[in-house]
Amino acid sequence: MYALGIDIGGTFTDIVLRSDRPESFSHKELTTTENPSEGVIAGVRRLIETHDIRPGQISRTVHATTLFTNALIERAGAPTGLITTEGFRDTLEIGRERKYDLYDVKMRRPEQLIPREYRREVAQRMDERGQILTPLDEDAVRREVSELAKAGISSVAIVFLHAYANPEHERRAAEIVAETIPEMQVTTSHEIASEIREYERTSTTAINAYIKPLAARYLDDIRARFSELGIGGPFHLMLSNGGLGTVDDAKRAPVKLLESGPAAGALSAAHTGMADSLSEIVAFDMGGTTAKLCLIEGSEPSVAFSFEAARADRFAEGSGLPVLIPTVDLIEIGAGGGSIARRDELGLMKVGPRSAGSLPGPAAYGLGGTKATVTDADFSLGFLDPDNFAAGTVPIDMAACKDALRALGEETALTPEAVSFGIYDIVNEAMAGAARVHFAERGVDPRRFTLIATGGAGPVHAFAVAQKLGLRSLLCPPSAGVASAMGLLVAPARADRALTVGIRTDIDPLDDLEATFQRLERETRAVIEETGLTERGVEIRRYADGRFVGQGFSMTVRLSGHLINVADLDGSRKLLIDAFRDAYADKFAHAPPDMPIEFINIRVSAIAAGEAAFSQQDDTQGSATEPKGTRRLALGSAGAPVEAFVYDRAALVPGMSFEGPAVIEDAGSTFLIGLGGHGRVTPSGSILVDLGEASKETQA
Repeated sequence: MYALGIDIGGTFTDIVLRSDRPESFSHKELTTTENPSEGVIAGVRRLIETHDIRPGQISRTVHATTLFTNALIERAGAPTGLITTEGFRDTLEIGRERKYDLYDVKMRRPEQLIPREYRREVAQRMDERGQILTPLDEDAVRREVSELAKAGISSVAIVFLHAYANPEHERRAAEIVAETIPEMQVTTSHEIASEIREYERTSTTAINAYIKPLAARYLDDIRARFSELGIGGPFHLMLSNGGLGTVDDAKRAPVKLLESGPAAGALSAAHTGMADSLSEIVAFDMGGTTAKLCLIEGSEPSVAFSFEAARADRFAEGSGLPVLIPTVDLIEIGAGGGSIARRDELGLMKVGPRSAGSLPGPAAYGLGGTKATVTDADFSLGFLDPDNFAAGTVPIDMAACKDALRALGEETALTPEAVSFGIYDIVNEAMAGAARVHFAERGVDPRRFTLIATGGAGPVHAFAVAQKLGLRSLLCPPSAGVASAMGLLVAPARADRALTVGIRTDIDPLDDLEATFQRLERETRAVIEETGLTERGVEIRRYADGRFVGQGFSMTVRLSGHLINVADLDGSRKLLIDAFRDAYADKFAHAPPDMPIEFINIRVSAIAAGEAAFSQQDDTQGSATEPKGTRRLALGSAGAPVEAFVYDRAALVPGMSFEGPAVIEDAGSTFLIGLGGHGRVTPSGSILVDLGEASKETQA
């Protein structure tokens, strides 16, 4: 029996079949942008036919997709309306009244998902404690939703002031919408983001409403196609928080899936590190469109409880739509194999963030692309084999590749060789620069971390990126090109709930707080049980968003182990206060003395553990395996050619070692070891590279 993992990216759709023997098979299919399910089904069919696997042998499926993120970016969601408290229709446009670029007079604000004419107000009001100040005007709800339906609106978000404290009015409004326009999709804020901050809560609810009809159509369609193919068993979706959810939960709250692909890549890196006893990791996943980087300490990616989607300026904080949903904490860089190189207005060469995607793709793909990309440069430099790229499933047109590089060379007055090496070096520096900022923001020394390279393009660029960062070691796992799809198959089930409570830890009663924690725990356990993945047990984690009284924003701290003992409330109070003060001092090096603490929100995460780690190979000691050939690589100073051995990844055995420069190829990716690198195959089958002098030279 096999588990099937499917990760739809911007350029390729990665598909993995893995059994419990263990054995695995993988395939990369060009993403069919217009209808992603077409590429999924074509790829799955090709994989099972190639390896003579019956559809009935597939016991479960796990899926991650960028479909909903792309719908946000392209503003391709459903016509959506908003019903909100009287006086608050402009919350989405007012936002935080903050410019993300103070000195840019042409700064672009994110385009609103819901135009003003479709944002409607009704009379009702709750106070911050949930007391009803103004009853809900039910006739106004009927009138407004009827008018929205006549205007072609198919999905509506309901966001009332302080609904986190009392959702009664939102529930009744949703009932009225269902009675009045039964076919209308409805999203209420208390079900999606039951937290304070009206702008962020309204934004999150609006996003969910905007993509909800698309999610329902897509998930129903792909399930039907799988049934036609004869594939049954559980079907799970990867969530942004690094856990698995059910189809029903994904259809109800598709906003939880916005960062599902990147989360899977981080999980895969964490499990790869566990197999080789590495706990301090930089997960580096570079695909066709973007590169993702995640710091992992303690063998588990950290989770943030909010993020931004669909930024107007992709890498400017504050330029996107805020989302109050847990997500794996990572950064995304507009640097992938399809990133387009160009000459800017100053005559300098720049790479990205625009990408050629899967269509037309890099010029080398021969699908009509004419712009030079990172992939074209990699072919020109000798890093990729045009005769066996993606196991021969993507024919390569080297003439078109050279034409694109030559054209850019004419624009920049550079030779095609200089253009190719320039593209390679620029994109590597862009990724390293973003990583340096990420390290600095988290106050960590990167030199003690190991870079784990995954994605179709990651292993080609990882050595140079690790050099620029001054890292000592680099690891490339088996099946690195489809690592995100592999990560789907080891992901745990996970459910998160949050609620605004607003209590002072020094004076407010704690027994109600404990009761609220237990209610959230019951809710998350119920969601986990729906996945059917509880055989390894369920871990419950408690968090609180705390701050010292008078501060404007809070900090999330973990409270696991700090159960509130109603028989010893004074002792429990001290535990809660100490937990926050210790976490605050750990982050800021000092905690204000004698300042009272308030918990704004509380959070509960329920996690049903996935597989412990990827299965290891036999711990045998191999000898030097003969390379399958040699290739000239432009790896020397400023791209000077050097001769390198080329190895078949499938022929490598644990214990084998080799010196750079070397190229290790498999069906999904190519791993490049540069000058000065020393690699060996670990018992798990990964390749661990000691950068040694190569890293020291770069730092010097």
